[in-house]
Amino acid sequence: MKRKILLVDDEVAVLLTLKAVLEISGFEVDTAASAKEAKSKLKKREYAMVITDLRMESDAAGREVIQVARSAAYHPAVALLTAFPIAEEDWQEMGADNMLVKPMHTKILLEQIAALLASHEAKLERLIALQASHDEQIESLLATHDAEIAAVRAGRGGLKKSAARKALPAKKKAVAKKVAVKKAPAKKTTTKAPVTQVAAKKATVAKKAAKKVAKKAAKRTSRVR
Repeated sequence: MKRKILLVDDEVAVLLTLKAVLEISGFEVDTAASAKEAKSKLKKREYAMVITDLRMESDAAGREVIQVARSAAYHPAVALLTAFPIAEEDWQEMGADNMLVKPMHTKILLEQIAALLASHEAKLERLIALQASHDEQIESLLATHDAEIAAVRAGRGGLKKSAARKALPAKKKAVAKKVAVKKAPAKKTTTKAPVTQVAAKKATVAKKAAKKVAKKAAKRTSRVR
């Protein structure tokens, strides 16, 4: 499958020449004559590489193209194409992977593009591998965390069951006592008069009986006289 390149330059002669060279070398090439057109194509299609001029409709046009390319989810390689070379830290600060100075010999241009694509693809592979390793570590940590939570919950459940088992005999005893109390017949309480009171009553009765006997005897005596 041919790798697709987006070529951005406001000079039609440069666009046509580079497009022909790249297509002969086996690339599929889209062109854009302005930053506006380039940004629109970057959002609608995917490219392996973007080559953009620095100054087009404005001095910041090339920088804008680079920023949109850098934010693309497919992560294309980015080369800055200019007739006015700038310091390496400047184009790196813009987000470019390399700077191509025009005009340039065709062979050198193709070699630089091939090298840039190779290094960029290797960097992407490293990033993908690093991301995969990071994802695996996160999944492992999450699995360990879930297992620890499950173990803690299981331990709490076991403690609750054990406590319930220990409390069961005591509850049974308490219930049995309540049932026994309810079933037990009520005790009859008998009140016994104290011994002294009984004796006093008997003495009173005896006195009354003696008085009656004495009265009867007195009546008989009076009659005899």
